[in-house]
Amino acid sequence: MAPIVKISLPVLLCSISTLSMASDDVNINVNIDDSNIEKMTIESSATANKKPVGTFDAPVSNLEYDPRVDLQSRNMAEAQADVTIRGGIFENTGFRVGSATLFDPQTGHYFSEIPIAPEMLSGPEILTGADNALLGMNSSVGTVDFGWKPIQKAGSVSVGLGNNDFNLFSVHAGFNKSLDTTDDWTIGFEGEFSNSQSDGTIENGDHDFERVSARVQLIGPQSQTDVFFGTQNKFFGWPNLYTPFNVNETEDLNAKLLMINHKQSYSSGDLAESSFEVTAYSRLHEDHYTFSRENPDVFQAFHQTKVTSIGFSGRHVQSDSFSWNYSAQFIKDSIDSTTLENNFTSRNYHKVSVLPEYVMTLQEDQQLTFRVGAAYDDTNRDDSEVSFIGDITWNKFNADGSAKTVYFSYAEASQVAGYTAIGGSETGGLFRSNHQLERETTKNVELGLSLEQDTWTLDSAIFYRQDNDLTDWTFNFDSTSARSANPVDIDSVGFELLTTHQFDSAKIITSYTFLSKSEDYGDANIDASFYALNYPDHRVTLGAIWSPIDMVEVRIDNEWRKQEENLLRNGDDDAFFTHITLKYMPEQVDGLAITLAADNPWDESFEEIPGTPGRGEQYTVSATYNW
Repeated sequence: MAPIVKISLPVLLCSISTLSMASDDVNINVNIDDSNIEKMTIESSATANKKPVGTFDAPVSNLEYDPRVDLQSRNMAEAQADVTIRGGIFENTGFRVGSATLFDPQTGHYFSEIPIAPEMLSGPEILTGADNALLGMNSSVGTVDFGWKPIQKAGSVSVGLGNNDFNLFSVHAGFNKSLDTTDDWTIGFEGEFSNSQSDGTIENGDHDFERVSARVQLIGPQSQTDVFFGTQNKFFGWPNLYTPFNVNETEDLNAKLLMINHKQSYSSGDLAESSFEVTAYSRLHEDHYTFSRENPDVFQAFHQTKVTSIGFSGRHVQSDSFSWNYSAQFIKDSIDSTTLENNFTSRNYHKVSVLPEYVMTLQEDQQLTFRVGAAYDDTNRDDSEVSFIGDITWNKFNADGSAKTVYFSYAEASQVAGYTAIGGSETGGLFRSNHQLERETTKNVELGLSLEQDTWTLDSAIFYRQDNDLTDWTFNFDSTSARSANPVDIDSVGFELLTTHQFDSAKIITSYTFLSKSEDYGDANIDASFYALNYPDHRVTLGAIWSPIDMVEVRIDNEWRKQEENLLRNGDDDAFFTHITLKYMPEQVDGLAITLAADNPWDESFEEIPGTPGRGEQYTVSATYNW
């Protein structure tokens, strides 16, 4: 359960579309003047399970069951995950921690290489529309957003075994204490180590992962400062990992992240509390790709990317009815690569966004919020872009604690292509770059409805998005093995519905999403898409959390999808996946939990990425001791 967040009503209004689809439970205290309503609690969870089956958990774990996210994995999500939101591609999705978007300039395949233990983070929240346009950076469709949790005096140690010679070990501990000079300030220390190994759910699908992460935290009456360092080493293999030649490929990845984050709140007289957050980081990512593990000298590629960034965001309350929402970020990157041919190996990025907000009280229990602003994006190598952002939200809070929200938004966003798409060879190799790629732009129109009662919630949205000059990887039917980066204009129409129902001993989570696309590549030689047109037309998820007795908990997530047809996909275009865990917590040993878990027990072989084999069955048993 996420910690309780105390905020004023205007903050809630600007955040409701984000919170409604958060994948962690969210509790919010809302105080409304001249009303008997003192508290409203929003609890919304898009998935039942929080931890994966085949390795230790990561920030990307279990996003595949979130209805806004389509996670297309190679080997497994924690190995290599293409995270797409609302039918975009993996490079349209950003990962934000604090006020800064973590970035990899080579390719969006490595955006989710984040060496942070999930125990340290709140979220994830899925930002789309106006929220993504305001807070995202070089991620035109959506952002997976995390925050830093306060450190608690707690810890855990886990060991696990499973089929496919799987083994896992993880230890995590946090400690905090008041400073000797005052009880208003506390200092905390937190550390984590995790390792997992397996022969893989299919032949030549082995992995060996290790992560070490640590942070120091200082909390004051109105501030929280975190200093973090983490490192992560990953080796994994998979047949047809990136190529269609029936070869056993491997990746050896190393990520290092140093981050400093400071959150500060301040009062403006009798007005609601204002706040800002500053985040700075340095990220180093190294990738060693081997085309054939049996004959490594045939082809290998080496990449090293360096990124430094500083981000700043906040909210300033100027009066009872008017506030300023703002965000800014600067990124500087560079790459050393054995595959890039031209001199496009470094770039500076700038973004500033401002979204003024006006709140109008209609009645004691109703308010109308208007937000209208703009974002400015620029780099030292590309044209700049000014994007409009705006939305209107109507909220009604009833005396019985129920609530209703209706919102309408129109938001523009833009981004530039990564170095693999724009900086490599245009004539040779499997993936061919395009040196003429221009800035991508997106226009998103969205209408949403949220309802909350004591025992159930409903969140729904219908959207229409225009992507212009979207960078996609394409091929023609005469040469399906050669993929080229090309711009495409795509119109997408989508519908999302998420419901939760709380019973005495169980919680049910259901969702349905629909997506349809119309594309124009403007080139008769392009026959098909490798990424942009790999999406589910229809998708249904069903999750449940059930505790028949205090000592037993069952969690299950199910997903059925009907995927758009693709020439490269072997097998069916529909799939059904299940992730189930059974946890036993004996009364005799306080803090001990024994967990049986299964992923893909039906041995579904669906190719999430066309031409790349799907994952197999994984079963594990683990013991965790919490203190």
